[in-house]
Amino acid sequence: MKRPPFRRRKLGRRLRQMREQAGMTIDEAALALDKKRTSMYRIEAGESQVDVHLARSMMDVYDVYLPRLLDDVRYALEPGWWVKYGYTVLGYVDLESEASVVREMSLSYVPGLLQTPAYMQAVFEASQLRRTRSEIANQVEIRKIRQLRLTDEQRPLNLIGLIDESALRRLDRHPELKVEQLESLVIMSDLSTVTLRVLSEDVGIHGGLTGAFTLLEFPDQEDPDMLYIEYPIGASHFEDASDVARARLVFEHVVAQAMSHSESVALIEGMLTE
Repeated sequence: MKRPPFRRRKLGRRLRQMREQAGMTIDEAALALDKKRTSMYRIEAGESQVDVHLARSMMDVYDVYLPRLLDDVRYALEPGWWVKYGYTVLGYVDLESEASVVREMSLSYVPGLLQTPAYMQAVFEASQLRRTRSEIANQVEIRKIRQLRLTDEQRPLNLIGLIDESALRRLDRHPELKVEQLESLVIMSDLSTVTLRVLSEDVGIHGGLTGAFTLLEFPDQEDPDMLYIEYPIGASHFEDASDVARARLVFEHVVAQAMSHSESVALIEGMLTE
């Protein structure tokens, strides 16, 4: 089953809170709104869209007026910006587009938000998923647009990227990518929104070897932090507080063994002069 878009799930939670604060059961609300019980469940789970007319009816039935609710309904109805690139469902991009902080443990690769277009293309071409040239071009463009959040003054995205030194050394085998990618990392490390932490090869075996993952935080405190894990045949999202907390502990444990931001940048600058 496809995961409902973030905006719709957020709106559904707000509508459920409205109903509960009004002291109504889901059956009572369904009857008052001339809806089936299953329809109400789907609306509150974010699986079904809500238009402004239904939202107005809900405010009347629940005897509450929220000035921003109709704007939130319209926002939830808007298609994601990535749709024009031929993708109707992009689970992670949907989440990241609404996030304010991303902690990415991307030990085998340069974090996606810090990749050059040439590096991106090489990664997509090396994937076991077969893509046409057009699909790869669209994926690269989507990733480039995602990077713009790092310099967005209105809605900045803060990135804490954790990468293994071996991923940087792997660039030695790709001289056509190396200099541009390393120079780009040095430049982007100057952004106030970017923190780069490199895990030295001297560390050896560490807790991050179990796999890459990403933690996302959102500006609205009502939205729970999320854990995103990608694997060869798909991806999973977790928002259970205990799952997220365990992943955060792993991240903090590995970060504590990594070089500082300034040390990481110095390492990359040194690689450029080798």
